[in-house]
Amino acid sequence: MFTRATNFLRTFREDTRGSVTVEAILILPMLFWIYLSIFSIFDAFRQYSLNQKAAFTIADLLSRETAPINANYLTNMQTLLDYIVTGNDDSDLRVTVITYDAEDDDFEVLWSKKKGARPELTTSDVQNWHQRLPVMPDGELIVVTETWNYYDPPFNTGLEERVIHNFVFTRPRYAPQLLWSNDNSGGSVGSGS
Repeated sequence: MFTRATNFLRTFREDTRGSVTVEAILILPMLFWIYLSIFSIFDAFRQYSLNQKAAFTIADLLSRETAPINANYLTNMQTLLDYIVTGNDDSDLRVTVITYDAEDDDFEVLWSKKKGARPELTTSDVQNWHQRLPVMPDGELIVVTETWNYYDPPFNTGLEERVIHNFVFTRPRYAPQLLWSNDNSGGSVGSGS
């Protein structure tokens, strides 16, 4: 009886039939998870890249304006942001014109406007932004464009939901200052009205 049990165990140990199936059952879930993780990471980098391109595009458009902009213009910029980041309607946009006062060594907000849930900036918010803004001569103006967009990974593989925030500053190119107008007539992109 003991020899028969020993022979059965030896035969079972040496039998390799079905080993590929067992290995596949063990390894396929891990390979599938790795594939989904790589896809999610790639998608996150793609989304970050789209958000950054959108922020730089809007900042560049604002830096080229020579006429005052208005609320309709900002609405169009937010529509452009949503379009570039593939139709996500959870975006926020804030445009702030900031000047530097060398005597007091601080920054001052000339105006700040937003589309979405983020608050407009005030001088007390930015006066000590020496680490966030470039070195500027006295009286220099910059346009700070900020965008926020909600990102939800396509698969739950360890990446968390997050808000992608971009912070871009530019100087006005063709006009001494980007002006704000409370007149909401017109407001098409590029018209400056």
